[in-house]
Amino acid sequence: MSVADPPETERLSVRLRTGTRAEHDAAQGSGFLDRLAAGRLPRDAYADLAAQHWFIYVALERAGDALSADPVAGDFVLPELRRVSALEADLAFLAGHRWRDRVVARRATVEYVERLQAVTTAEQFIAHHYTRYLGDLSGGQYLGPAIARSYGLSGDGHRFFVFDGVRPPAFRIRYREMLDAIRWSPAEEETFLAEVSEAYRLNIAVLDDLKERWA
Repeated sequence: MSVADPPETERLSVRLRTGTRAEHDAAQGSGFLDRLAAGRLPRDAYADLAAQHWFIYVALERAGDALSADPVAGDFVLPELRRVSALEADLAFLAGHRWRDRVVARRATVEYVERLQAVTTAEQFIAHHYTRYLGDLSGGQYLGPAIARSYGLSGDGHRFFVFDGVRPPAFRIRYREMLDAIRWSPAEEETFLAEVSEAYRLNIAVLDDLKERWA
């Protein structure tokens, strides 16, 4: 550790992991995702999840494009993570070529999208970037193959879970290093951590909406 490095417990990546553990566990413990992975819901329920992801990622990636020149946020606008094209391919397979006429943003998704549309700072953007991309990259290593098995998918229909050219373990290390390299003020760090908690809340609400719809 160099003189300029903060102690381990004060690093942003560590504070992030410990400070949002309860929200992370709540998001991972969704009954809706468990039932999808086990194949206990109709395939339309999976298509509905893909549709909600599409609305969310369109808003998130537009926020990233708007902040791509920002000296902090711009480092996190990584082309290998973008999910919109994969989701559009999945929806075309799952719901047909006129899928745009069929998908509907649920109430919690609308709230999530509105929050993303209001993102204007690096702290806000990276909070949502971390919550979505790292969650889907990590969780997708289990969920993607489980859904593929349960619904008989072999490539088409679950491209969302395939991050071409990304090795999850190595990428997670790189991401933590990127977070720890940010030099935010204490107030900016607190804004970031609060926004991460809000992002988890919004994600959980979307899953709860889907669980209620497909109960």
